[in-house]
Amino acid sequence: MDRINPNKVTSPTAGVGTTTTTSHIALLKPSSSPPPPHPPRDYLSSPLLSSPIHRPPPPPPLQARRSAAGPAAAMMGAKLLLLLVASSLCLSAAIAAQQTCPADLDSKCGDAASGDWEGEFFPGIPKIKYEGPSSKNPLAYKWYNAEEVILGKKMKDWMRFSVAFWHTFRGTGGDPFGAPTKSWPWEDGTNSLDMAKRRMRAHFEFMEKLGVDRWCFHDRDIAPDGKTLTETNKNLDEIVELAKKLQEETNIKPLWGTAQLFMHPRYMHGAATSPEVKVYAYGAAQVKKALEVTHYLGGENYVFWGGREGYQTLLNTDMKRELDHLASFLQAAVDYKKKIGFNGTLLIEPKPQEPTKHQYDWDVATTFSFLQKYGLTGEFKINVECNHATLSGHSCHHELETARINGLLGNIDANTGDPQIGWDTDQFLTDISEATLVMSSVVKNGGLAPGGFNFDAKLRRESTDVEDMFLAHISGMDTLARGLRNVVKLIEDGSLDELVRKRYQSFDSEIGALIEAGKGDFETLEKKVLEWGEPIVPSGKQELAEILFQAAL
Repeated sequence: MDRINPNKVTSPTAGVGTTTTTSHIALLKPSSSPPPPHPPRDYLSSPLLSSPIHRPPPPPPLQARRSAAGPAAAMMGAKLLLLLVASSLCLSAAIAAQQTCPADLDSKCGDAASGDWEGEFFPGIPKIKYEGPSSKNPLAYKWYNAEEVILGKKMKDWMRFSVAFWHTFRGTGGDPFGAPTKSWPWEDGTNSLDMAKRRMRAHFEFMEKLGVDRWCFHDRDIAPDGKTLTETNKNLDEIVELAKKLQEETNIKPLWGTAQLFMHPRYMHGAATSPEVKVYAYGAAQVKKALEVTHYLGGENYVFWGGREGYQTLLNTDMKRELDHLASFLQAAVDYKKKIGFNGTLLIEPKPQEPTKHQYDWDVATTFSFLQKYGLTGEFKINVECNHATLSGHSCHHELETARINGLLGNIDANTGDPQIGWDTDQFLTDISEATLVMSSVVKNGGLAPGGFNFDAKLRRESTDVEDMFLAHISGMDTLARGLRNVVKLIEDGSLDELVRKRYQSFDSEIGALIEAGKGDFETLEKKVLEWGEPIVPSGKQELAEILFQAAL
């Protein structure tokens, strides 16, 4: 993951949400300059109350007015009175109704005391629905039909989609060469608790409109750091209570939670692999709290991403000691998970490097070896991130298959990298071919539950409209859904499976069965070679396999 800094204060911008009557798409663009601050009003010292009140002179007696006005004026007055009554009733109804307004700092739709507002954060965006492949509506699903049954499961149960809070609501568009390009209309440029609550409400509205019922988070993404661990935990508790309330109202829950053990300077040498015991202990305390929060919110999994768990040079590193410490840390997490009754799956997310030069959980195979060495294979599964797979020199399909055949495939962070760029770009997966290969592994695995697909992907730096948040997720969801439909085509056709079966059919013989049973000793095999003579090696038919695969796309 290309993680972002939620504690970075960006320049506040207040956007104005605008909708048009000629399009179903509403563009919410930030204004070019920050809004003026809104100081609290002191109504008791208001000049309006302290100034003398000037009253107009009293009107003439009623009878005198009647005689002066005449019947025509009286009729006009009656009509005016009726109009005023009707207007008053309409105004009362409007005030009583739920306000629908752009959720920006200038909308003045909200509660000035709490710093929040009523109404919608995305007023111009409809709830996203399935319209089929022929639809030209960009705010509609063409391939993802949540309730459609495919291969015995509803599509939503194959996918179990999740929104990543950090990229979607904490992404700024900043990079090492440029300042942030995004500040959503509801952002005020602070990392305050009030801002965190507003952001959480926007997040849940986004998921409801998208039709996604799972989310993922780091502890420090959703709540700001305090000056002490106690204050930080208090901040987190306050935001978690709001998240719990919003979950109960929407039936949305976490796919997984995790602790952010890479952003703060204390973790510059790592957390579990830090040479400083106080940092190790602080990381343990942070994971303890994050496990509690994930459990409280009903999370189905908990992820360990060790972005700083590695080294920059071996000249100052005791690798064995650091790996031993990492294993002890993970074992302690297992023990605490069981102690608090958390039944979710613990996941490790491999990545070869970035930000660390060499990360200890380089890829799936390295992580599997580590788990085997320290007796942790029964306690952890793997969260495969496709962009991390390519950084380690593998395809996403390779990493998924390595995890699957070893019983470790637990979750997928659905993203991709740019083949021309050598770092973690965290782009939304839009390649139909790759999505089909990904879904073939998922189908062979029987699904991902209790894991799923988390969109650990971010908008491009140049994508700055609020609707882009929806368009990106719609594209990613449709791509994977199309991949699933392509897998069905491959299964129904059967030609590719038959090609693979024929390629290994010599092992269906008596001697092949002996080998696969682990009983093919060298003496017996030598006798067979002398009996058979030089073997004839058949073609691998790679080109045919590629044709058969492409035909399904």
